[in-house]
Amino acid sequence: MQPSRRKSSFFPAEIIAMKQAGGGRKNYNLNVFVVVFSIFLFACFMYNEDVKSIAEFPFSRPNRPETQETNGNEVDSTVWIGSRMKPRSETQETEKKIELPAVIEEEDDSDVEIPPEDCDVFNGDWVYDNATHPLYKEDECEFLTEQVTCMRNGRRDSTYQNWRWQPRQCSLPKFKPRLLLQKLRGKRLMFVGDSLNRNQWESMICLVQSVVPPGRKSLTKNGSLSVFRIDDYNATVEFYWAPFIVESNSDDPTMHSILNRIIMPESIDKHGENWKGVDFLIFNTYIWWMNTFKMKILRGSFDQGSTEYDEIERPIAYGRVLRTWAQWVDQNIDPNRTSIFFISMSPLHIKSLDWNNPNGIKCAKETHPIFNMTTRLEVGTDRRVFAVAVNVTQSMKVPVYFVNITSLSELRKDAHTSVHTIRQGKLLTPEQQADPINFADCIHWCLPGLPDTWNEFLYSRILSHS
Repeated sequence: MQPSRRKSSFFPAEIIAMKQAGGGRKNYNLNVFVVVFSIFLFACFMYNEDVKSIAEFPFSRPNRPETQETNGNEVDSTVWIGSRMKPRSETQETEKKIELPAVIEEEDDSDVEIPPEDCDVFNGDWVYDNATHPLYKEDECEFLTEQVTCMRNGRRDSTYQNWRWQPRQCSLPKFKPRLLLQKLRGKRLMFVGDSLNRNQWESMICLVQSVVPPGRKSLTKNGSLSVFRIDDYNATVEFYWAPFIVESNSDDPTMHSILNRIIMPESIDKHGENWKGVDFLIFNTYIWWMNTFKMKILRGSFDQGSTEYDEIERPIAYGRVLRTWAQWVDQNIDPNRTSIFFISMSPLHIKSLDWNNPNGIKCAKETHPIFNMTTRLEVGTDRRVFAVAVNVTQSMKVPVYFVNITSLSELRKDAHTSVHTIRQGKLLTPEQQADPINFADCIHWCLPGLPDTWNEFLYSRILSHS
């Protein structure tokens, strides 16, 4: 028979012996002692666990606590948010809604020289420079329309992209897209006018978009207004369709191919409501005036269904329109907030005899600017209208920066879209491209190209007055 196994006791042998020898009241005292001693041991154990827990509390370390695994495959379903614990599923939902701000690289402007205020930047020469120009590549700007992508549309020579404008008394500042975006931060820049201003608007988009990451830029169109948005700078580059600036029967942004063009020279408020609150306003109006020698002035209003009109000479009508515009600017623009620009006349190149090329057909197959003219170049620009624009802008209360692109652009017979463009929304066919007398567009400009220079003037002015 095996001896019985003694159970080990939690208490020392001395205490057991006391229990056996005492009895009665002593046994009662012993029970009290055992209870107190047990509570003491339990308290010590819990104190140690609490100290350990405090040491592991989230605010005692700066880093976010890592996910802890329990029971092999189970994952802790809570994380610490500040001093409060939240279910991890709720935290993940919150994290999805929070977008971290993009890291924006600031542009150093230490090597950017601003032209002196008294330098005439519009008096200069075209210099071939394939090291710095073009300022962007056609195939790298997704926002260009088919109307202006000449290389993609079949043009074989590209030297028209490599000409840089060099003022004779100074130099234009080196173009830095990030620097321009810094000046546009939280602001709106809007082109207002016809398809030539839209041409320049597309150029400006391409000049800045190359430094904006994918997904941080967008282009939307709503009626007469098109908006290119740069999210990280909270900035917009916009275009508003108003070919005569004032109200006309050609104000539809898509259906405006109207030969019988009629204007309301004193009606501008309908358009003007869309220009308020803009920080940089760039106006132009010219090419839509050039299809007739006289302009049709509506009697009454379009809203009332009026159809009768008077015809007056182009410069007189142009003066009425610009004085209406000037009055609106003076009454509605705060020059401490908004800068006003007016772009002068963009020229046409219709007759090759104007630049001593009797064998040419319009601007087709022209590959370099006009040089060495012994007489004043005349390509059909209406100088009377030009004079009206100069006089009106100089007489306004609100300062207007007159961007004189006319003479320097008259030299660029090589820069038009010519037959490498669209007609009525469709790319010209090979047969149409072979017929430049009927299909060459010698009004609009290829991009990259001449309108980039126009925007370099805006860039220079914005930098010097910011």
